[in-house]
Amino acid sequence: MSKQEEVQEQLEGELLDLVNADAEQVNDLSPEEEIASLYAQIEALQQDANTARDQMLRAAAEAQNVRRRAEADVEKAHKFALEKFARELLPVVDSLEKATEALAGAEDSQKEGVEMTLQLFLAAMGKFQIKQLNPLGQTFDPQYHEAMSMVPNPALPANAVMDVLQKGYSLNERLLRPAMVVVATGGEAKKVNEMA
Repeated sequence: MSKQEEVQEQLEGELLDLVNADAEQVNDLSPEEEIASLYAQIEALQQDANTARDQMLRAAAEAQNVRRRAEADVEKAHKFALEKFARELLPVVDSLEKATEALAGAEDSQKEGVEMTLQLFLAAMGKFQIKQLNPLGQTFDPQYHEAMSMVPNPALPANAVMDVLQKGYSLNERLLRPAMVVVATGGEAKKVNEMA
């Protein structure tokens, strides 16, 4: 039985009790007293109805909020269910990238095979909204990058990422792993170092 039905049944019971009690007292009252009594009963019933309506609206709003929260939780669970699995795959991508770097001077067929495997792997990850973050040349952002060192470089503006030691990844716009970067301090840092 819903909250609304319980409240309605309770009000009907109270109304019957009031009507029965008033029927017994009607014979003892004058017409003016009877009218005043009826107005008081109407006012009490209107207050009870307003209270019941308020309780019903609050219960409906609470049910709607619970439903919305449950839908949001289910959506997040679907969206980020792959997070743990994706984290486990990141070292594989790192290894394939290191292999392509190591094979820079090797035969074309070996290098090409590793590069194709890496591209297939990245494409498969992309289908599941796992994106690679390669911030080379971008401004350092502590939300997505982890600075491993700061190096003076007058050719780059301050806080520019001048080297990426390990690429970062995100899943559905949520950070899986920050990119490990080397940050340029710009021309001013060189001048400060020269003065010291």
